[in-house]
Amino acid sequence: MTVEPAAPAPPSFTRTAPRGELRGWYFYDWACSAFNTTVVTVFLGPLLTDVTEVAADPEGFVHPFGIAVRAEAFFPSVVSLSVVLQVLVLPLVGGIADRTQRKKPMLALFAYVGAFATMGLYFLDGERYLLGGGLFVLANIAFGAALVVYNAFLPELAAPDDRDGISARGWAFGYLGGGLLLALNLVLYASRDAIGVSEGDAARISILSAGVWWALFTLVPLKRLRTRRSSTSGEPNLQGVRVVSGGFRQLAGTLREIRGFPQTLLFLAAYLLFNDGIQTVIALSATYGTEELGLAQQTLIIAILVVQFVAFGGALLFGRLALRFGAKRLILASIVVWTVVVTAAYFLPERRALPFFALAIGIGLVLGGSQALSRSLFSQMIPRGKEAEYFGLYEISERGTSWLGTALFALALQVTGSYRVAIISLVVFFVLGFAVLSRVDVRRAISEAGNVVPARV
Repeated sequence: MTVEPAAPAPPSFTRTAPRGELRGWYFYDWACSAFNTTVVTVFLGPLLTDVTEVAADPEGFVHPFGIAVRAEAFFPSVVSLSVVLQVLVLPLVGGIADRTQRKKPMLALFAYVGAFATMGLYFLDGERYLLGGGLFVLANIAFGAALVVYNAFLPELAAPDDRDGISARGWAFGYLGGGLLLALNLVLYASRDAIGVSEGDAARISILSAGVWWALFTLVPLKRLRTRRSSTSGEPNLQGVRVVSGGFRQLAGTLREIRGFPQTLLFLAAYLLFNDGIQTVIALSATYGTEELGLAQQTLIIAILVVQFVAFGGALLFGRLALRFGAKRLILASIVVWTVVVTAAYFLPERRALPFFALAIGIGLVLGGSQALSRSLFSQMIPRGKEAEYFGLYEISERGTSWLGTALFALALQVTGSYRVAIISLVVFFVLGFAVLSRVDVRRAISEAGNVVPARV
């Protein structure tokens, strides 16, 4: 299938936006990252599990909608359900955003649905495990949908040569904001006895604060971001059912069209491989630390904070280096560092916090940079006027395969009984991702999409 290159972008799409608008865009990352750090990474899992165990029968099972689920498996199950639903919803969200050209109202809708669902988790107590599970699924779907729309602003805001640095600053703001709120919440949690707050109440207040933070700081991008109209697509007056049906048609067209961009597809394949390795390391590093290395929970929480704040500097550093070396080279270099980190984890001594913190610093240095430059590089490879649709595919290439790394980890653990063998098995994702990414012809991909090729790629 041959696809004609897209028409050249109008001037407003090839000039970098004013600083005030860029800062507004950065602030959405600052706003929503609190959900990932405070809610998903630290507080909700233990709280929801405790509530589910209270509601469980004598055999330790709950029965949502007649399905028997072990209490400790309920939170992982609702996480998996939310990911499956994201895979179904996010591409449609992208199609609707591009077809209606209402990115800012859609960003507001999904951000506030997610924020208020997060605030609702404050009422998670007693035996209300279904309330907690339902609100989390809603919040996580809204979180992913808002990110699709948020990422789609990047090609409109940043000229090709500025995009890596701007994407990196967005990620850096996110890590700083998420880390700052998490640090404040951990102070509250550690001081709960002194101020007369129970452990459960401290967790609920922390989760509530993440929803308030998300809602409050989303006001900044909504005030500063401008609406730009693309001449290539969009029917801004679509209403109701026509919006959804039009979104489905738009998505179907995109799925047919993307086959005509083989280098973009190859990049997506590389991304889902190495990013699956990244997400698995992030998800299971705490388990590895407790089960294999025998580290205390306090040590793991400090390591999470170290990653957040080091990732802030790492993202900015990678954004600057990309100006000299190009995004692709920096992503390849980050994959090499990830491989070294996972290999080093195999040799970490037991009950030694300092080596674990050194590994956390290594993760932080490449975490933000690899994610930020992957986003900016992908934004160069997609046709104008269809940014949200393609970023919908980008998000599900991350979320739709996120079970592969955990499945390999579990299989290695099952066969060998060793967490060390399980963690080093993840090297395969970085090796394959490196091999596939090295074959991507970035200049050709950008040209095929009809975009201006930056000086460094």
